[in-house]
Amino acid sequence: MMSARIRPRAGKCSFLPMHRWSQLFIPTLREAPADAEVASHKLLLRAGYVRQLGAGIYSYLFLGNRSINKIIGIVRDEMDRIGQEFFLPAIHPKEIWEASGRWSGMGDNMFRLKDRKGAELCLAMTHEEIVTDIARKELRSYKQLPQIWYQIQTKFRDEPRPKAGLLRVRQFLMKDAYSFDIDEAGLDVSYNKHDETYRRIFTRCGLEFVAVEADSGAMGGSQSQEFMVYTDAGEDLIVSCAESGYAANLEKATSQLSPVTEMEPTGDGMPELVHTPGKAAIADVAEFFNISPASDIKTVAYMGKKKDGTGKNIEVPVIAFLRGDHFVNETKLTAAAYVSELRTMDAEELAFYFEGPAGYLGPIGLKVLPADKGDPRASFVVIDEGLEDRKNMVGGANKLDFHFRNIEPGRDFTWTRIADIRNVNEGDLDVTCGKPLKIGKAVEIGHIFKLGYKYSKSMGATVLNREGKEVTPIMGSYGIGIERILTAAIETSAAANDGKSYALHPAIAPFQVVVTITNVGDAALAAAGEKVAADLEAAGVDVILDDRDERAGVKFKDADLVGIPYRINIGRGVAEGKVEVIDRLKLTNQDHSLDEVAPYLSSLIAQAKLDRTTN
Repeated sequence: MMSARIRPRAGKCSFLPMHRWSQLFIPTLREAPADAEVASHKLLLRAGYVRQLGAGIYSYLFLGNRSINKIIGIVRDEMDRIGQEFFLPAIHPKEIWEASGRWSGMGDNMFRLKDRKGAELCLAMTHEEIVTDIARKELRSYKQLPQIWYQIQTKFRDEPRPKAGLLRVRQFLMKDAYSFDIDEAGLDVSYNKHDETYRRIFTRCGLEFVAVEADSGAMGGSQSQEFMVYTDAGEDLIVSCAESGYAANLEKATSQLSPVTEMEPTGDGMPELVHTPGKAAIADVAEFFNISPASDIKTVAYMGKKKDGTGKNIEVPVIAFLRGDHFVNETKLTAAAYVSELRTMDAEELAFYFEGPAGYLGPIGLKVLPADKGDPRASFVVIDEGLEDRKNMVGGANKLDFHFRNIEPGRDFTWTRIADIRNVNEGDLDVTCGKPLKIGKAVEIGHIFKLGYKYSKSMGATVLNREGKEVTPIMGSYGIGIERILTAAIETSAAANDGKSYALHPAIAPFQVVVTITNVGDAALAAAGEKVAADLEAAGVDVILDDRDERAGVKFKDADLVGIPYRINIGRGVAEGKVEVIDRLKLTNQDHSLDEVAPYLSSLIAQAKLDRTTN
């Protein structure tokens, strides 16, 4: 029978039963299911934190829910310093998303449904439209600004390929916040408040993170920043330089262009048609002409989606040209071409716009907007900055088995726009310090956006300024993935523990300490375990007593498996008044007296929290 004890929390006392492992539902597994991929997925299942209901849909069991709630508590504590908590609907009418123009823009990623009357609805992916609707109905004057509203709520995304456990799911928890300011200077203040708040949140959760420049994507806006944790389980690629401190998502990253040696012209220096049978790949072309791939012009052809003058979605041809040793960055190209998304041209479309086959596509003779406006074959052409001022290059001739050489951009072909549309490569030089850049995998745990006027303007939100004139408030949007904090913490800890176990920071672990009675049949050990657990509770430590009638080895493995950072072994040393303390964060073990162990652990936990808030 569980005994009632006083457990102090935040200056208050409450009568709660001691947590005893024998009476809790903690279904640990010896092996992870075969379909579990990354370390966090395997360990979350093995530790009994979660169970899968369907693809990308998970139930949070006792331990998982405790950790999630602790993370939410930290997020709420910090967000309450700068904003006001709301709770907004998770089901939205179609009309509110149409008002911003995103009903069609979200595509298949949005869960859509109809009610019994046939009205179209969706499950919330995010809440920009909802808060803007509140703002346009309730905010009237600059005196009511600034406003920062946040919530912690379930979001939904019809993820086409759920995988990696809680990293790519269809239902997830998010802290989303929204700011309304009278001008850009005000938005800067709100944005910086969130930047500082996010750093405190992630630090308190025990994470080593990096803030990087990012693309705003479907959110829109002028500036955005991601908070990332390096891990091989990540799907984002981060470009960074330790020397300058530069860090950016690959989608946004820039670098110095590597120098190239121009080819010598042949003949009169004008484009010359050369028979290149079977040489469709860049490597084959470079070998055939005995040139560097940097002197070949790569052609990448897409169809891009955009809205016409009536608001209808249409597809337009988008052609990218870049150096043969570079790869197109579709996020950059999407922005440069003013389209919402891209897909690769099919063979029929290539034949129509290029009048040539794949593998032999090139810029000469291509119809280009705006010069050829009205021609159905005219394309929006973007060339990468790496082609600017180049000479004597090689490119496809839009004819099977033929290439041109002596191509000079600007002289022999033109374009709609020039922009940085390439991916940074590992080893490229940093634009500020000139040192080589590194690329590493990372998990995104938070993202902040300067939205600007995208939603407030499209949805008609206005307030009166100091002069009594109607103006549109400027907005920001700020998100944190709650489960991603947990998974990132597990991934980084597992990497330090050979992937077989992990230890969470005491601020987010389901319990801070586990007291393990190695032999519950020994009355002296059982009494010592009860005393130590009670002393820890009285000291305000979140403790679980492992009182199961199991072998000591089983208990030790389970304790390590569920991520509890500190373990107290109640064993043979009790005869001498000693217990063993395992610090799984520092990978150390020490003996302490029965009477001193509670204040020692309490001090250790307090110091761990302090270290993560002052560093």
